[in-house]
Amino acid sequence: MNAAVPSVVAAAGRAFIDLILPPRCLSCGIPVANQGTLCATCWPALTFIGAPFCEVCGAPFVYEVPDDTVCADCLRRPPRYDRARSVLRYDDASRDLVLAFKHGDRTDSAAPFARWLANAGGELLDGDALLVPVPLHPSRLLARRYNQSALLCDKLARIAEVDWSADGLARRRRTRSQGRLSPTERRRNVSGAFAVTEAGKANVAGRRVVLVDDVLTTGATAEACASALLRGGARSVDILTLARAVTLNGAGNG
Repeated sequence: MNAAVPSVVAAAGRAFIDLILPPRCLSCGIPVANQGTLCATCWPALTFIGAPFCEVCGAPFVYEVPDDTVCADCLRRPPRYDRARSVLRYDDASRDLVLAFKHGDRTDSAAPFARWLANAGGELLDGDALLVPVPLHPSRLLARRYNQSALLCDKLARIAEVDWSADGLARRRRTRSQGRLSPTERRRNVSGAFAVTEAGKANVAGRRVVLVDDVLTTGATAEACASALLRGGARSVDILTLARAVTLNGAGNG
């Protein structure tokens, strides 16, 4: 078969999809040129996180520092994970985008978001990495119908050509929503809530795990998951999220 034929077929398929489902901005919904993109107003409103940032938690610094600098928060209380990296600052511009994906059935956002994750987390995604999504409790998964973190893992694993484990980690009990809790309450809320599954033990053992989630706020969930993965035999744990909360006091609180 001519090598050009598959690309022609793919282009025709994309044109057909664009015809029946015209491309719309992932955020505001106005027409755009290509599927999975943002309009000229929404794109520049987003704050993508780049250097300089804390070598450990990935929180951006507001001033220039050496590449391997660790923020005061991580020096004072080192997290259970090795490194965390995020695509966006979680703020007014990104909130609706993330929440539409998480709660609004915008599963079409998973593919473009995974491309962003691949760029932001490139240093974490070598061939030895195993992607593991932050799990939902079965009752919450039933209500939502999908786990947004698992969707990101599925797409990202294909882009980065790494393994992922859909059932590597389980939420053993239903926890309260973290949204209105203080940092201390968040840590208490998720303490002991996660465990490596029997099916996941063989995958996790000895591996460098990259835990994938939508938002990193205080880091309570990420640390609880990292602790469970390390107990389950993981060699190390890194964190990769679509967005993260940032407090501008030199660096954000991871």
